[in-house]
Amino acid sequence: MPRLRHGLPVWLDRPGSKRTFPKHSGTIETDVVIVGGGITGALCAFVFARAGVRVALVESKVVGRGSTVASTALLMQEPDLDFTNLAARFGRRATRDIWRALGRATRDLGKTIRKLNLKADFCTCESVYFTLDPEKTEGLRREFATRKAAGLPGRWLSPAALYRLTGIRAQAAIATPGNAQVNPLRVCHGFLRAAIRLGAQVFERSPARRVTVSNEGIEVRTPGGVIHATRVIVATGYATPEFRGLVGRFRTKDTYVIATRRLPARLRRQSLRRGLMAWDTDRPYHYLRWTGDGRLLVGGEDTNHRSAKGSRQRIARARARLLKYLGQLHPELADERPEYAWEGLFAETPDGLPYIGTHSRYPRHLFALGYGGNGMTASFLAARLLLGLYQARDNNRKGLSTANLFAFRRRRGVT
Repeated sequence: MPRLRHGLPVWLDRPGSKRTFPKHSGTIETDVVIVGGGITGALCAFVFARAGVRVALVESKVVGRGSTVASTALLMQEPDLDFTNLAARFGRRATRDIWRALGRATRDLGKTIRKLNLKADFCTCESVYFTLDPEKTEGLRREFATRKAAGLPGRWLSPAALYRLTGIRAQAAIATPGNAQVNPLRVCHGFLRAAIRLGAQVFERSPARRVTVSNEGIEVRTPGGVIHATRVIVATGYATPEFRGLVGRFRTKDTYVIATRRLPARLRRQSLRRGLMAWDTDRPYHYLRWTGDGRLLVGGEDTNHRSAKGSRQRIARARARLLKYLGQLHPELADERPEYAWEGLFAETPDGLPYIGTHSRYPRHLFALGYGGNGMTASFLAARLLLGLYQARDNNRKGLSTANLFAFRRRRGVT
């Protein structure tokens, strides 16, 4: 299994970033075993435990320290692919339903974080989707018109309005309300603690060495013992070697992020306005957001995943490119040198949507994989959809329709 990050993410250099959970040992009887201790596993543990389901979560290394801590934790309702591109695959009605499902997940995740009073630097923010390329302006305007025709929120920003709002000189943009951002490690720990209070068991440094399926249920073996359950949830982010039949459905990518120093008030006023996140029409795209303590995060420069060898050189090259990009957007920051830079691994699917649900080749398994840039939003959506499948509530027409939008066989079910 490849390393999920290299370098030092800004979230690890914070008070409260270290949490310790026990190793699994002995024999446990439970209802559901969750494999993977990142944000998806944490949200599944909480959602299932809140519903009264007995849960045991196993993480091979340390919870929250893989792709989750490498994330910039944008709670985005917009999928990675534009509405226009998704509609060409699935039709406008299904695409509208996808956007609305992600929008509900974003809002409800924020409400849950507030209700639990998680200390995770949560804040709502407007996203600004902009283009620097004059040749892409008309396409962005068509995208805006298509979204509005589908009843989705947003407003058009002219170059002058965009500059007033963001301090970025670009061709045009779409501003969308209702997104959010958090500290990913704190929110992962927060949901795990909430799940434990509800009766869940959480184990780290406890890899699932073997999963055996029988008519009676699931048996998960770890170095310390065995866990018996009725279902297993695979929340590893992408298809691990145990699921070779699924590997072809994913592309693994390396992404890069830099974090500036805590910028003085003068530079903050001249840069992207607080309470905003911004991303561009490049493919792969770049994005910017603020941290709670006044650092500007800049991410992007995604490449196809390579081996761990050479990660330091790759981070250095991506760091230079991201600094150049930041200087292009905000010339006043051209001479900044980031205090943090890191590389993270993530999986994406051909249509940019996660795979959530069952697979005929793997009985008693539930999957939540391939989140792309919508990791946290898709994770919360996945937790709720998987709970519905587990409870056999998919006979509800609306629930079944939503689950089909993200199923492995969605092309057949949605088009």
